[in-house]
Amino acid sequence: MTNLAIIGTEKSGRTSLAANLGKKGTSSDITLYNNDKENRKMVFVDPHSYPKTLKSLVTALNVSDMAILCIPPDGLNRDNPASVHTGECIVALDLLGFKHGIIALTKSDSTHMHATDELKKKIKLMTVGTSLQDWECISLNTNKSAKNPFEGVEDLKAKINEVSEKIEAEQAEMNDLSARVFIDHAFNVTGKGCVVLGVVKQGISKDKDKTKIFPLDRNIEIRSIQSHDVDIDNAPTGTRVGMRLKNVQAKDIERGFIISDKEIVSTDYTLQCTISKFTRAIETSSVLHLFVGLQSEPVRVEKILVDGQEVNEVKPGSACVLELSGNKKVAYNKEDRFLLANLDLPQRFAGYGFSK
Repeated sequence: MTNLAIIGTEKSGRTSLAANLGKKGTSSDITLYNNDKENRKMVFVDPHSYPKTLKSLVTALNVSDMAILCIPPDGLNRDNPASVHTGECIVALDLLGFKHGIIALTKSDSTHMHATDELKKKIKLMTVGTSLQDWECISLNTNKSAKNPFEGVEDLKAKINEVSEKIEAEQAEMNDLSARVFIDHAFNVTGKGCVVLGVVKQGISKDKDKTKIFPLDRNIEIRSIQSHDVDIDNAPTGTRVGMRLKNVQAKDIERGFIISDKEIVSTDYTLQCTISKFTRAIETSSVLHLFVGLQSEPVRVEKILVDGQEVNEVKPGSACVLELSGNKKVAYNKEDRFLLANLDLPQRFAGYGFSK
């Protein structure tokens, strides 16, 4: 199974593309579009509340294996205020080290070949040195009224399937790890109790498993598992799941909670960080927003270390150690990548780091 985030500016065509690729399902600040009619089951995730909130964008990316970045003809024009969000999406993908993706040049029916070639050159320059530099650009439209409606979408589907083969091979290699499930929705169902929706990020989650939920650090049992409304006994890495849980209620669960045997739980963090070159200097006592997995919270910068020396600020593009304090318990492991954001800036992502 492949999970795909379809991201871009508000009017980039991302939602109409997602609706063309799958059937609308669960919707909150993100909307899931399911496609189980092909040989390969897929879930497309549209963070429709972005750019208003960063949380939906980070959620969509962290439950996905592949990203489709939608860029309309004016998506990189400085005269277009929304172009900053195209840049912000590129920064987010790069800071997350996003490995697999495609750039969809949307609204091809409203532009011409020369303009598309110029846009490709701009994208090439903008993404050089980033994780997106080798992503293929595919022109398409999702306009039912266009002379050639949905032209290019079949090319996109072919590329998705090609990349999905690589993703599924990588997922298979992670099945030997201990199971971790990222939860993105939780609710009570009459007669069934607590039901959660999420993605198996590693390992194989099994029916009747006795495990835990973090950061609650509570013992639970997985009573049953479904994927695409079909009961299954086990869910390998990458599977989009619905699970009935025993010994926990939906009201106790927040987005980002993790089903696993062991996690680190903390309110304070010491991170080895790389600061984005597209942000401002970070100062001691400043407030940032921290994202890890599907969890997020504001944190205060308590201490900055550069080359082992304490400093009052760290400049863009630099490496450093940040000591951060928060108030909410967050669960993570040593391999998880943290994102940091400054919500007061036009381009909000500030850097990334790993727990020391």
